[in-house]
Amino acid sequence: MSELEEEYRLDYFEEEGFERKQCPVTESWFWTRDPDRETCGEPPADDYTFIDNPGFDREYSLEEMREAFLSFFEERGHERIEPYPVAANRWRDDVLLTQASIYDFQPLVTSGETPPPANPLTISQPCIRMQDIDNVGKTGRHTMAFEMMAHHAFNAREDIEDPDQYAYEGEVYWKNETVRYCDEFFESLGADLEEITYIEDPWVGGGNAGPAIEVMYQGAELATLVFMSMEQDPDGDYEMKDGNRYSKMDTYVVDTGYGLERWTWVSQGTPTVYEAVYPDMIDFLKDNAGIELTDEERELVHRSAKLSGYLDIDEIDDLRSARADVAEQLDVDVDSLTDLLEPLESVYAIADHCRALAYMFGDGIVPSNVGTGYLARMVLRRTKRLVDDVGVDAPLDELVDMQAERLGYENRDTIRDVVRTEERKYRETLERGGRRVESLAREYAEAGEPIPTEDLVELYDSHGIQPDMVRDIAADHDVEVAVPDDFYSLVAARHGGGEAEEVTTDRDERLDDLPETDRLYYDDPERTEFEAVVLDVIEREDGYDVVLDQTMFYPEGGGQPGDTGTLATDDVSVDVEDVQVRDGVILHRTDADPGKGEFVRGQIDVDRRRALMRHHTATHVIGYAARQVLGEHVRQAGAQKGTDRSRLDVRHYERISREEVKEIERVANDVITDNLAVTQEWPHRNEAEEEHGFDLYQGGVPPGEQIRLIHVGDDVQACGGTHVTRTGDIGVVKILTTEPVQDGVERIVFAAGDAAIRATQETEDALYGAAEVFDVAPEEVPETAERFFEEWKERGKQIDRLKQELAEARAAAGGEEVDVDGTAAEIRRLDVDADELRAQANAIVEAGRVAVLGGDVGGSAQIVVGVPDGVPINAGEVVGRLAGKVGGGGGGPPDFAQGGGPDVDALDDALDDADDVLRAVMDA
Repeated sequence: MSELEEEYRLDYFEEEGFERKQCPVTESWFWTRDPDRETCGEPPADDYTFIDNPGFDREYSLEEMREAFLSFFEERGHERIEPYPVAANRWRDDVLLTQASIYDFQPLVTSGETPPPANPLTISQPCIRMQDIDNVGKTGRHTMAFEMMAHHAFNAREDIEDPDQYAYEGEVYWKNETVRYCDEFFESLGADLEEITYIEDPWVGGGNAGPAIEVMYQGAELATLVFMSMEQDPDGDYEMKDGNRYSKMDTYVVDTGYGLERWTWVSQGTPTVYEAVYPDMIDFLKDNAGIELTDEERELVHRSAKLSGYLDIDEIDDLRSARADVAEQLDVDVDSLTDLLEPLESVYAIADHCRALAYMFGDGIVPSNVGTGYLARMVLRRTKRLVDDVGVDAPLDELVDMQAERLGYENRDTIRDVVRTEERKYRETLERGGRRVESLAREYAEAGEPIPTEDLVELYDSHGIQPDMVRDIAADHDVEVAVPDDFYSLVAARHGGGEAEEVTTDRDERLDDLPETDRLYYDDPERTEFEAVVLDVIEREDGYDVVLDQTMFYPEGGGQPGDTGTLATDDVSVDVEDVQVRDGVILHRTDADPGKGEFVRGQIDVDRRRALMRHHTATHVIGYAARQVLGEHVRQAGAQKGTDRSRLDVRHYERISREEVKEIERVANDVITDNLAVTQEWPHRNEAEEEHGFDLYQGGVPPGEQIRLIHVGDDVQACGGTHVTRTGDIGVVKILTTEPVQDGVERIVFAAGDAAIRATQETEDALYGAAEVFDVAPEEVPETAERFFEEWKERGKQIDRLKQELAEARAAAGGEEVDVDGTAAEIRRLDVDADELRAQANAIVEAGRVAVLGGDVGGSAQIVVGVPDGVPINAGEVVGRLAGKVGGGGGGPPDFAQGGGPDVDALDDALDDADDVLRAVMDA
């Protein structure tokens, strides 16, 4: 980009004798030490040259390469930071999965709102990029799961008016030092520095931008050096590749990414990155699937691997055409090459996907139909399909466990249980969804059209049906299906692909001039009266928003409703009906205007506040108990506190059993009986995260440098709500119900304190009422109810048998029988219930005759048509025509259909016409 050209003219490049050139193939500008070099080093301008010819002075394993990188930067003043989970929504609300190391520090650190855990720092961060899923296995270099080694420095300009407005100040280092570090790291590994090229590739993302450099070595992109220094500004000095203008920011960040897997690959020179990263698993999968290569085939795989960079789906229009180009360069038949490579590509993808699943489930992601849970489910189902297609007979949970063990996860039993449960759900989904595919295939066969991509995505999204399965079923109906090469990327994009939806809130400019409200309820949660000054009163359609300088009223947040009560002056008392907070300003919704500038006395509704406090602390206790009973993967998916009952939604991969409910209840009440202190503290965010991890954020991620933590025994959570001072103040908790809110999320409804006693009494009342009806003791109600139920079922079966016998007798007796071109048909009116009408029709069909029956069922006309095998009459079409005569409609399969309408008076006329309708349908 010409406007940023000066940003790339680094003193380091000049000192080291670099030259700036433009690549004739990619048209990219790049920097090189080699005066004779013409191309930029990136495919398709250059092939991989390290395959069978490693690029460093020795081979490195993943562990060795990671340690080499981190130690290199530690020796140069960087502090080593522990990696964050792959579920980025554990500590931020705007994304789902961790896709880069900078995600760990966005948006609070990069904006300067909070300081980084160290400055500068180095890290090796596990990441998952769903948008790469279709490239995995094909290009030789793409992995969906990967570690991004990185070093970061957070800088703030020294010439700004108020340097204290940011959590860090001054410059740690910038572009020259970053490129020098990169060169020196290459040199420490024995690389040939003349083969390194630095490609200019300006970066844009999330409203920020800056110059960036892609670092190429022997055909592989090994690092990206991003210099985040601009923000979107319509009046900015720089126009970037997204068409928007940008200006310089006060803060500027060194954001680097070194792909651990690719560095390891280049050090080993294996045909693909997968043999370098997953050597043992690749060997296991190939052996299990019976993939054996001859020396000639092995040599061809190595040759094709050097050209696999041409198969990047993001850069080509059609995978088969691109593979044909590769085959032509290798002088082999494209079909033969495809047959050789596709099983290997499946094996590579299985190994990579299993690693991604181990990361996901190891970090507590639970499969579901939304968010990170959906993405995990998509990866698992695709992996299962690949395993089946390539002929691997090892259980999928065993394959995922191989990676989980290698990654050092301690919850491997839970991981395997999650995989097995999800496999079972997938089988059930396929059974249901297969019928939908059959119906869709028939629909497009009649229209003579191929099944479009949108329907393929919808079938996968709603039913879990893999596109290959759709193609196989559609082929039986002579319907074409074109599966796009980037199919799974399209599906992932539907669910954010790792990005969460951006949430915006309306701002009230009048609040901008008001100071944040002093929150007294944190100082003394038991206090219910206070005095304050009215700073402003804003009239609304349904009342008034009163702003005070300080308040004891808790605003709605974290699932806890706002307080209610009164505000009183010497002259007037107004009711506080709701309390909300906007940008630190607390708004008290009242039914009247207390007067701006007035001195008021506030009174909280004491009983309501205390009931909410009991339920809020009980929510923490129930969540803790659920994790003890169900597993550490359990995390809060939502909560709502009330005065009579509350609910806690938790992420769990199967239904909570009755025994588990009782155990959760027991553990929770043990915590209450122990009368533990409930304490709060306000530590620095970095210190809190380092000590307690990201499980702190069960109820959401709070802003600010200091965060409020609530300690309830061993449970610690970031929380802004009001709580009792000791667990004994809760009294008791009673779980009322559990139910699935959505797949992968279970809702626990419970009551605390007096509400729990009332709920228990209501349940007992119902039990005693049932006992009185049955005239038995309460403890005998279950056995008695079961006996009555079994007797009721048996009587129902007897009634069904009698109906069937009656239908057979009527069929034997016969009714009005007509001849329809040599086929006997029985047409009759029977005013019986719908079940008996159908049973009668079935009996007639079993006797070898066409059945056309009609009757008055509940005040409407019902018609049933049954056709024996081999009779060329479509029952659905007959029903449709006859039902139209009674003002309705109907249909069904060719052998049995039913319908009806509201006009019972027209039923006899419709049946009189039935023989003509049968002949017309047969002739058609």
